[in-house]
Amino acid sequence: MKFRCERDVLDRALSIASRAAATRSATLQVLAGIHLHLEGDTLSVTGSDLDLTVRVTAEVGGQEDGVAVLPAKLAADIVHSLDSGQVEVVVGDEGANLSLGRSNFSLHTLVPDDFPRFEPPTGDEVTLAAAGVAAALDQVVGAASGDDSRPILTGVLLAAEEDGLRFVATDSYRLAMRDLPGTSILSRDQTVLVPSRALEVVGRLLGDVDELTICLGEREAVFTVGDVQIVTRLIEGEYPNYRGLIPDDHPNSLVVERDDMLDALRRVRLLATDNTPVRLVMSSDGLELIAITQDIGQAQETVDARYEGEDLTVAFNPTFLIQGLEVCPDEELRLETCDALKPAVIRGMEDSNFLYLLMPVRVS
Repeated sequence: MKFRCERDVLDRALSIASRAAATRSATLQVLAGIHLHLEGDTLSVTGSDLDLTVRVTAEVGGQEDGVAVLPAKLAADIVHSLDSGQVEVVVGDEGANLSLGRSNFSLHTLVPDDFPRFEPPTGDEVTLAAAGVAAALDQVVGAASGDDSRPILTGVLLAAEEDGLRFVATDSYRLAMRDLPGTSILSRDQTVLVPSRALEVVGRLLGDVDELTICLGEREAVFTVGDVQIVTRLIEGEYPNYRGLIPDDHPNSLVVERDDMLDALRRVRLLATDNTPVRLVMSSDGLELIAITQDIGQAQETVDARYEGEDLTVAFNPTFLIQGLEVCPDEELRLETCDALKPAVIRGMEDSNFLYLLMPVRVS
C-alpha cells in the first residue's frame, strides 16, 4: 500500500477512528490497532473494540492499493506531531513507513486478516437535523455512568414519545432528560439503549455538519455523520423506571440567573475538597452558598434569587450541580425542591424540553 495525503486530513481520520480502538488489554492484540484500506484514491480508516466501530473515509493520492493495521495511538500521535504538508505512507512486508520533510518513522504492523470485519445492520435510515441532536447529546450524555459493572447505566435511553424523541441518562446520583419534539426515529413506545461512549463520539462530530443519519438494527445502531460512520452494539436489558424518580410536586422554587450561580459555585467549590458537599441555604432573602471543609476552612457567598417556599438548606455534590447548570439551556433557571433528602429538579424558565434531576447529599 502506498499513498500521499495532507497531514491535516490524515490526522483527523486517525484521531477520530482511534477513539474506538481498544485501550485496555484485549483478547485480540489487533484491536489496539487501526485498520487502513486503500482503494484507488479512497482511504478507509477503521478503529474497533468489537463493541464500537468508527470508520472514516478520506480522499488521498493513491498509488498502490492495499490494507494494513498500524498501532492506533502511536500512528495517531506521530501524524499529529508532523508539520503541515504531504505525508507519504508506504506499507510493505517489513512494516509501515511514514515520512514528511525531514521526519521519517518506521512502524511494525499488525496482521490485517486478524482485524474483525463488520457488516452494518440493515434497516430504515432516518435523517435528523444535527443541531438539535447535538444539543441533546451535550445535555444528556455526561449524566450516564462510567462504571462498567452496571452496564445499563452506561447507556443513553432513546424513547419514542407522543410528540417526538426523548434522551435520558442517569448514574443513579443525577438524571438528565431532553425531549426533541417533532423528531421521530422509533415506532410507538419503542426504546433503545445506546452506549454513551458511542454517542460521545457522535456528539463531537455534529458541530461541522447540518444533518446526521441513523439506522437502527435489532442489536446494533449506525450513525453516519458526513464521512464518518459509527457502528455500536446496543445495550440489552431493562432501563430503570426514570419517570418514578421525578417528583410530581415541588413546594419550594428558587429562580436564579444561571451564570451568577455558576460563578459563585465555582468560587465556593475551591473550599469543597474531595467533593465536599456545597450547602444551598434558600430563604426569602435569596440564596446563600456554603462550603465547609474540616481543617481547611469555609467559603460563603450570597446570590440574588427569588425564592418561594419554606426556608430550606440542602446540600449537593458540587461537580454534579455545576455540570447540570452548565447544560441548562436558559439564562434563567428554576431549582425545585421538596426537602433536604428528596431529589431536586433544575429546569430552564423558557425551555421546557430539558430537565436535570439531582440527589441531595446528607449533611449533619
